[in-house]
Order: sequence, then C-alpha cells, then structure tokens
Amino acid sequence: MFFNVLSNNDGCKARLGKLTTFHSVIDTPVFMPIGTAGAVKAITNRDLEEFDTGIILSNSYHLYLRPGMDILKESCGLHKFMNWNNAILTDSGGFQIFSLSALRKIKDEGVTFSSHLDGSKHFFSPEKIIEIQRIIGSDILMPLDECLSNPVEKKKAVKSLKLTSQWEKRCFDFFHKSEPEYGYEQYLFAICQGSTYEDLRKEHIEELSELDFSGYAIGGLAVGEKSNLMYDIVDLSTDLIKADKPRYLMGVGTPVDLLECVERGIDMFDCVLPTRNARHGRLFTTYGEINLKNSGLKNNFSSPDEECKTYTSENFSLAYLRHLFLSKEILGMQLATIHNIGFYLKLMKDMREAIKSNNFLSFKNSFLEKYLSKKFKF
Repeated sequence: MFFNVLSNNDGCKARLGKLTTFHSVIDTPVFMPIGTAGAVKAITNRDLEEFDTGIILSNSYHLYLRPGMDILKESCGLHKFMNWNNAILTDSGGFQIFSLSALRKIKDEGVTFSSHLDGSKHFFSPEKIIEIQRIIGSDILMPLDECLSNPVEKKKAVKSLKLTSQWEKRCFDFFHKSEPEYGYEQYLFAICQGSTYEDLRKEHIEELSELDFSGYAIGGLAVGEKSNLMYDIVDLSTDLIKADKPRYLMGVGTPVDLLECVERGIDMFDCVLPTRNARHGRLFTTYGEINLKNSGLKNNFSSPDEECKTYTSENFSLAYLRHLFLSKEILGMQLATIHNIGFYLKLMKDMREAIKSNNFLSFKNSFLEKYLSKKFKF
C-alpha cells in the first residue's frame, strides 16, 4: 500500500504515516529538500543520506530544458543520472512557467512558453507533462495546473480553477493509459487550488476526490497571503481531503509554518528556505534564525546550535562561519546548508516522535518558546 496512517495525535490533526515507494519508505510528516535541477544546492547526496533523507523534490520544467529528456532517457532516469537512491517527487513546473508572465500563452490545450535559458519556444500539454515525468522516472508526479498570485479576483480564480480541473483530469487519464518508463510504479498526486476562497477550495477538493489520485497537494498558498489565512485554508482543506491519502502542502515553509500545518494534518512539505537562506548566510537554530554576517558574531566562538547536532554545529564556531561568509568562501554556504537541512529534518523527526507519543501540542509549544525567544540579539 502506497500510504498508511499509523497513528493520530489527540487534540489536533497531526498524524504519523508511512509512504512506500520503489526507491524508499518515507516516514511522515516529512520535509523534502529541493533539488530543482537534480541537485540540492551546496550539499552532497552523501550528506543528505547521513540525515536519512528519504525523498527530495526536483522540477520537471528545469530538467526538461536542461539536461533535456534525451540525456535523462539515455541515463535511465534522474535517479541514476544523479546517483540518488531514494525517492524523488517532481513538480510539473507550472509555477515556473506561470512566473514567466511575459513569455507564455495559455490555452485550453496547454501552455506555450519561451525558455528562460535561450528564448526557444516550447509547449506543455497535460499529457506532455506526464510524458516528461515518466522519462524523469520520479516516484511521485504532479499534474499541470495554473498558478495564481495573491490577491486575485474571485472571477479570475473561478476561471483558473475550471482550466486547472480540465488539465488535471487529462493528466489523470493519460497517466493511467501510459506505462512507467523504467518498470517501477509511479504515483500521481492532484493539486487542489482555489486561492483564498473557501468555497472554491471546497469545490475543487470535492471534484478531484472523485478521481482516485494517490495523494492530494494543496497549491496556491504561501504566495503573499498572511500566515493565519494560509493556516485557515490548510485546516479547511485537510478536513475535506480523504483521510487515507497523503496531504502535501506545496512550497511551505518556515519552521513555525511546519509546526502549525502538521498540527492541521499536513503530511508532506517542500520549501527553498533552508538552502536559500543558507546561501545568504542565514542559519536556522533552536533559538531562532541567525544572520552569520552580523558583526556581533566576530568574537563568538561558541557552536551555532548545541541542541541540533550537525557536522557544522559540532565542528565550527559562529565566528568562523562569519569569517567564511565575509571572505566569500564557498565552504561557508556548504556548512550553512548542511546545518539548515539538518535542522529541518531533525524538526520533522522530533515531530514524528511527539505524535507517536501523543505529545505533539506540548512539543510544539516547547519548541516555539525557544525558537521565538530570539536568543541571538545584536
């Protein structure tokens, strides 16, 4: 069975689960580091494996443009191409395409767009998106959907929802008519849209629930709306998505977001924050986020985080990490990334243990008390 709910936490919707794919078995709730182009930036596969990273996310749009489908097919898929032995989820690339507002044209048949690399013209239909992900060989595939900014007029959201529904149904039909490229089973998720309109969210989830997708993602959030509004939409959505399906919140988020949304029943997350912030010298720690370029760290020879054991926190001081960033040494980005990914994955592991012990809400409050204390004040 692809997904099993193992236990629930009394007093909230947090739950412990297990995803079983050909490449790995993944305990949920889970955070998926982002490897857009087949690599999680500034960290090696070896480091990810040491953290027991069961799944990463890659992007169909970027892989389609470079290295291209011919290379990936010749290498027998992305797993072998990047030498990654665990699961991969691929986004359809819809967000990237629709962010190119001046370079794309939408029709019922699909979307025509210009490559951000060389300006060449391309066309993605729902069927083409599935073909691409079959060649990539990802364990979990995402359908083509239209991504809207926030805020958006309801009239436009209604029109977009109709188009997205058509595309997702076409993806579902083509997925079940096609065969895996490399012999192992793949799984297709739905993406539930509707912006911040509760009635549209309800309508779309109910419509997609008529089809037996392997999982249900919540899209179109973390695009500018206030956190409390996002949490309300998540809460509504997890009440409506079938309990035996994994619930994936796309593009979220901060450590606080992860805790709040696990409490509301989310099983899967992805976000660029741990790797992007690391490359800009920002470290996630038990006592809040640290700007490693801050002058107050110049003579601070303590560990960045004694309560989160990573290669970085056990071997290097805040003063040294600051020195690396001021010197523009690549090692600084690598060490910060190792720690941030380690911090996020430890947070998810700690949440799973708390749910198993039926102690999630107490754990959440204890974590937030430390994290929001802002111990590092300069």
